[in-house]
Amino acid sequence: MVGDIGERGRTKLCEAMQRVTARRVAGLVAAVLSLLAEQCWADGGGPSLAERVIWAVNAGGEAHVDVHGIHFKKDPLEGKIGKASDYGVRLPILRSSPEDQILYQTERYNEDTFGYDIPIREEGDYILVMKYAEVYFAQSQQKVFDVRLNGHVVVKDLDIFERVGHSTAHDEIVPFSIRRGKLSVQGEVSTFNGKLTVEFVKGYYDNPKVCALYVMKGTLEDVPKLQPHPGLEKHEEEEEEEEDSEGGEEGGKKKVSPGTKSRVQSGPRTPNPYAADNSSLMFPILVAFGVFIPTLFCLCRL
Repeated sequence: MVGDIGERGRTKLCEAMQRVTARRVAGLVAAVLSLLAEQCWADGGGPSLAERVIWAVNAGGEAHVDVHGIHFKKDPLEGKIGKASDYGVRLPILRSSPEDQILYQTERYNEDTFGYDIPIREEGDYILVMKYAEVYFAQSQQKVFDVRLNGHVVVKDLDIFERVGHSTAHDEIVPFSIRRGKLSVQGEVSTFNGKLTVEFVKGYYDNPKVCALYVMKGTLEDVPKLQPHPGLEKHEEEEEEEEDSEGGEEGGKKKVSPGTKSRVQSGPRTPNPYAADNSSLMFPILVAFGVFIPTLFCLCRL
């Protein structure tokens, strides 16, 4: 009798362990599948670039669909604030594909600070892309302004001509994230209420402007690059060689010129070399097998 009770107790205990282990294994398998799904999305199996764009506007212009399938809406500020200009349509825009030059040829400017409100309802990592081209001024220090994102200055003293020259496409790219009601951008954090406000701030030199802009889900590596600018790249190479020579003369200490230090590139320099690292996927798989094998052994003993 006592032996039967002990045997039944062991059987119930083993059954309980099996149920608990089965739930844990199922949870681990679900986690592994989730990680695999995320990896497939990162490898190109997820939404297209156009599907990840949540808001896009052709400032000062009509609706347009670019070569990537992004649908830019007609400017919602038309007749409300600022002035629309198509002065740039008479000029070819360097670094831009022929089909999308209109995104750099039209613009909206204002004699005071102005901006756009963008609703964002989901948490995640986002990218703000702002498109510019200087089609009027032929030298630097003629149009200089800041860009704010919900009060955070994300672009300081933007001088389009100083960055890339005349009638040349330039993209300012600002990554940010939204999590638990907080906006994080460039190391700063603030409360987020579901609305992203992009402001072009009046400075001492002329009026702020923007040609086009969009917000997408993703990372810097997901943003399409502009065509190369041979003149700009050559200038950068000369500056780097100058820095190297100065570094050799001063015992390896590099001296960076103010212009080089403040220059911001149009688009990301290189893709993240660790983006395709799958080593993190192996840990949950090994843990799942580590739990499953002892459980299988216990079942076989019964």
